Parts: sequence; C-alpha cells; structure tokens
Amino acid sequence: MILMKKKDKPNIKNILNLMGEVSAKDTDLVTRAYDFAEKVHEGQKRMTGDPYFVHAFATGENLATFGMDAQTVAAGLLHDTLEDADVPPETLEKEFGKEVLFLVEGVTKLGKLKYRGVERHVESLRKLFIATAEDVRVLIIKLADRLHNVQTLHGHTNPEKQKRIALETLEIFAPLANRLGMWKLKSELEDGAFPFVYPEEYKKVKELLKQRNKIDQKYLEKTHRSLQKELAKQGIQGNVIQTGHRVKSRYSLYKKLLRHDMDMDQIYDIIALRVIVQNVEDCYRVLGIIHGAWTPLPGRVKDYIAVSKPNGYKSLHTTIFTGNGGIVEVQIRTEEMHREAEYGIASHISYKEGVFDKSKKRNKKNTALNKKLGWIQQLIEWQKNVSESGEYLENLKMNFFNNQVFVFTPDGDVIDLPEGSTPIDFAYAVHSDIGDHVYGAEINGKFISLNTSLKDGDIIEIQTKKGSHPSQKWLDYAKTTLALRHIRIALQKK
Repeated sequence: MILMKKKDKPNIKNILNLMGEVSAKDTDLVTRAYDFAEKVHEGQKRMTGDPYFVHAFATGENLATFGMDAQTVAAGLLHDTLEDADVPPETLEKEFGKEVLFLVEGVTKLGKLKYRGVERHVESLRKLFIATAEDVRVLIIKLADRLHNVQTLHGHTNPEKQKRIALETLEIFAPLANRLGMWKLKSELEDGAFPFVYPEEYKKVKELLKQRNKIDQKYLEKTHRSLQKELAKQGIQGNVIQTGHRVKSRYSLYKKLLRHDMDMDQIYDIIALRVIVQNVEDCYRVLGIIHGAWTPLPGRVKDYIAVSKPNGYKSLHTTIFTGNGGIVEVQIRTEEMHREAEYGIASHISYKEGVFDKSKKRNKKNTALNKKLGWIQQLIEWQKNVSESGEYLENLKMNFFNNQVFVFTPDGDVIDLPEGSTPIDFAYAVHSDIGDHVYGAEINGKFISLNTSLKDGDIIEIQTKKGSHPSQKWLDYAKTTLALRHIRIALQKK
C-alpha cells in the first residue's frame, strides 16, 4: 500500500496510475468521484488534523492498489459522503449510478453503529456480513477504509480510541482480510494495530528481530545468490520471473512466538526467499532443484498447490539448511498465485469480466467466487441460532477468526476447523448425523481418543454406530459452536 505523507496533496493521477489501463468511461467515473468528494468534504477535518478528503482519497487509492474495478474505487472515494457530508442518496445515484450508490450505502450502514458496547458491535458485524454476502466489494471498501484509519492512528490524541480501533482491527478486520486471502492487507492491518494493543510485546518482538536480522540477512543473501545460479545451471533461468524475499510480519511473528515460549530459535520462517515462475510444472521443478542442492528440514515441506488453503492461497513451501548454520524458508509459486496471495479475492479479474453484470440479478455471481465466500453465508446462517451478543462475538473469534487447521476426509476433501478442534468437531463439520452417532475415530490410520487435537494434514476417519449418541463429556471435547449446539440438542432430547 502507499501511505501518503502529510505534505503530499491528493492527486487523482496517483489513483489512475495504480488502476493501469482502463477505459475512458472508467477514468471519467473515478475522476468525477474524486472531484465530487473533494468538493463536499471541503473544510472538514479529521481528528488527526488532516483535511477529511485525505482519508477519502487514501481509501480510493488503497482500492486501486488492490486492483479493484472503477465502480469500487469511485465508491471508496465517496464512501463517507452520505454520512459525513449529508449528500442525498438521490444525488449520488444521479451522478454516479445505482451500482456506486449501492456500494456507498452498504459501507455507510456499517458506519452508523459505532463500537460502544457489545450489542452495537455485534449488530454492526451482522450488517457487515449481510452486506458482504450480497456484494463482497462492500467488505473490501471497508477494509481499505480501515487500513488508512490504522495507518493514521499516531495522529489521534485519544489513547482509549487508539486502542479500541487497533483492537477491533486485530480481532475482526485483519482476520476478515485473511479470510479473503488478502495476505498483504492482513499483515499491514496487524502490524499497524500491534503497537497500540500490545505496546510492550511490540517492543520485545522488535528487539528480537533486530538481534536476528543481521545474521539472517547474511544467510538469506548467500542462499539467494546460490539459488539463482542453481536455477540457471539447470536451464530454467528463462522461466524465473522474480526471486525476492520477505520478512515475516511482526504481529504474525508474535503469535507464533507465543506458541513456542518466545523462543526465536523455534521459528523457521522469519525470513523467506520467494521464487516466482511461469507455470505449475516449473514450481515442482524448482522444488526438486532446491532439495537437490540443499537439505530440507523434515516435516517442513508443504504443498498448497495440490491442496490450497480455504482462502485460496497456493504455493509450495520448503525450509532448508543453508549449509553455513542458517535456516531459510523458500516459497515457490506462479505469478497468478503470487497476485492472489497478496490481494486474494481482489486479484480476480472476474470483477472486470462480469461477476457483477448489471444485466443480471446480483445473486447470479461467478460460481468459483461464491465458493470462496461460502464462509460468509455460513456466518449469516449461524448467527440466527445465537441469541446472546457476547456469545456471538466470542464464538465468532473462536470459530471463524482463530488459527485454522486443515484436515482431510478419507476421500481427500479438505475440512478447515479452528485450532484445537477434535474428531467430534470434524464429524459434525462433515454432517450432523455423523456427529450424533460417533463411535470412534482414526487419525492417519490409528485409533485415537475423541478428545485428540487435530493437526494440519491429518486424515480422519469416523466410525459411527446407530446406538451411539453424544454424552455429557463431549461438551468438554468439542470446540466449534456447530458441534456444541448439536451435542446440547441431543442431550436435551435424551
């Protein structure tokens, strides 16, 4: 993302350049939205002291960076005009059309409920998910808006508000970006919010990284050069589009350190080389070349191409001993996989190819896109069964925004579950009738107890028996809301 400096004046050319080649009609729409927003926000100031239009511009600029279509960029520029500039909806529709008005209204409705208490917070989230189910671009505009809010938190004079916005970002908005596969956005949201929620922990992680950085950089540069030579020697230099590296985000590193008693030596992916090639075949060829030249760490080879993550992420990962005492992770992917890893759903050119075709009803969207957004529909259905706002929020964090494990049915279907889930949760995720009649379970061909925590890559087979029914102790075994609800219903019937 581009973080605009205070002295920089918003310039429409920045947005148009980020959008690349677009039609004259799209250029006109975005330019008119820019001019309109600048005019109606004239004289308004943010709490940071900046002109309000700076925020509207930054939201539009973020959306252009994501690669969104002209209507979405225009809606980003206009997203606060109804609420904060008192522009009538009729005026917006007349100037920019029904589609832009729909998107602006979707975001505006979310903004009316401020986060002052659990009930209002939950109600706002419910509206967010309903609007997103109708058009995912509403959520993407909201995330672009939130990104700039986080980037300008330092300008706030109210520490309580700083922490509230930062905490919402870590608990709700960053996980939503992750669910959409927008890895780069997720990392920027997390790292922007981290120092305001956990200031001492942030300082500690920053210091740990500083200590490791010089040593790791030395290993990285040497491996980088050797890898480029090795690929050239094997005759696939022409297929290598880019070899780069990335450093793990600070908040992501912090969460991992918590799982390893803050021991930095247990974290192998602080730094990583990234090799981007032209096709899937070359991904596997490069993996073979790397393993021929360096020794991989056992159990650290992950194939997210054959089995992608539920948010769409695809890549090959391997962690290697560099030969001089260092350990480096290498990620291998195609250019298309790289775009999707960075910007997730926003990277799909289907937005510009009729997913939101104006001649069709809005519910007739691209099937693949619907599949990626199936979890949003699950949220809407699930929330109908939760009456208490506090329970809804806690379950939301546990079931949808917690770390996930990806496990398999015997047929090879992927089931994603919250970290700490057990065979009971797995059974109910497959089908409620299977869950209600669990008799036993096998993980990777071995019988295990029903309270065993599942791990990434486990193959689970559930044995059922007609006479078997949920017992009281299952309530201690299950982690997911779905499983717990079915268990309670079964116990009440008994």
